[in-house]
Amino acid sequence: MKKLGVNIDHIATLRQARRGRFPDPVFAAGICEIAGCDSIVCHLREDRRHIQDRDVYALKETVRRLNLEMAVNEEIVKIALNVCPAQVTLVPEKREELTTEGGLDVSGNANRIAQVIDRFHEKGITVSLFIEPDHRQIEASKIAGADAIEIHTGKFAELFEKHEETMWYQEYERIAKSTEYAMSTGLKVHAGHGLDYRNIHPILSIPRIEELNIGYSIICKAVFVGLHSAVKEMVSLLRQAGNQPE
Repeated sequence: MKKLGVNIDHIATLRQARRGRFPDPVFAAGICEIAGCDSIVCHLREDRRHIQDRDVYALKETVRRLNLEMAVNEEIVKIALNVCPAQVTLVPEKREELTTEGGLDVSGNANRIAQVIDRFHEKGITVSLFIEPDHRQIEASKIAGADAIEIHTGKFAELFEKHEETMWYQEYERIAKSTEYAMSTGLKVHAGHGLDYRNIHPILSIPRIEELNIGYSIICKAVFVGLHSAVKEMVSLLRQAGNQPE
C-alpha cells in the first residue's frame, strides 16, 4: 500500500504573506492526519520563506510522523538533530528558486553527504535523498548510506502538463527503471514534485514506489473543497492503486 506524505509548506506561505499567526501549518497538519495521510512533510529553508523554526518543533510534538526536507546546511542540520524528526530528506536549495528545481548531486558531494547521514543515523533518524531518476545518483546514494531515495518527478509532471505524451512516457520509464534499480540495491523508493490528481496515475502504476510526497496540488484544491476533502481524495487514489494487482 502506497503511503502519502502531505507537504504543508504552502499553508505557511499564506501565513507569511501577512507575517501573522494564521493559517497555522500545525493545525493544518492535524487535518491532514485526520483525513488519512501517513506523514507530514515540511521544508525548513535557509531563508525561512515559509516554514519557521517554531513550526518544526511544534510539528515534532504533534504529528505522528514528521519528514523534514532540508539542504545540507550546517545551521539546518543542527536544528534537525535537535528536533529529531522521524525522517529527513536532503534536497538541493537555491535562494532564488521558487521551488526545488532538480535532484541532489550526491555523486558530486559524496563525502559531505555521507558525513551528514552518519550524524542523523546516530540519532536514529531515517535519511532519504531527493535525486533525479539516474543510476549514478542511485549508486552514490547507496554508498553514502541513505535509507531511501525520493525520485524527482518534476520533469515528468511538466511534460505531462504540456501533453508531450511520447516524452512524458520516456520520463515515466526512466522513473520506473530507476525504481527497480534502487530497490535492487536495498534502497526504499519514494517519489514527489509536481504530482497532482491527474498526472499521479502513471506514477501509481509503479508498484515499487512506497511513498509519494505531495503538497502544492493538494493545497490548491483545498482552496475550493477544503483541506480535509483534498487530502482524503488523494489518499483514496493511493489506496485504490494499492489494491490493484501488480
